[in-house]
Amino acid sequence: MSAVLVLNADCGPLHRVSLRHAIRMLFRQVAVVHEAQPDANIGVFPVPRVVRLVSYVVTRWRRGRGPGWSRAGVLVRDRRACGYCGEPATTIDHILPRSRGGGNDWLNTVAACGRCNNRKRDRTPSEARMPLRVEPFAPGWVTFA
Repeated sequence: MSAVLVLNADCGPLHRVSLRHAIRMLFRQVAVVHEAQPDANIGVFPVPRVVRLVSYVVTRWRRGRGPGWSRAGVLVRDRRACGYCGEPATTIDHILPRSRGGGNDWLNTVAACGRCNNRKRDRTPSEARMPLRVEPFAPGWVTFA
């Protein structure tokens, strides 16, 4: 099943849902088809690519600070690529190690492969002579949409 983009009533993007969920939204009349695949129907409904909500959903909570830090979020932000060698990443690494006071935040963590993570150990990238290929950043909500 393909993902369907959900727009707010003011045409601002909210999130993606499955095709099945989008059809349920159309059936309950909480959304209307904004863009559909040509000549494709599911029952009486055209197969949607984009649906728009009928009533506006307030999303003030997303306007302030960005999403909270999480290991899964760091892997998504870095596209599961190691920040040191570019290989597929399975772990995260603290740039300033936690043993030296580094915390769990967006600017202090980067996705890393197991080999680079073990090689760096509890040192900073300059001490381990392992320069970062990417600059860590604090993502906004749009990064994960």
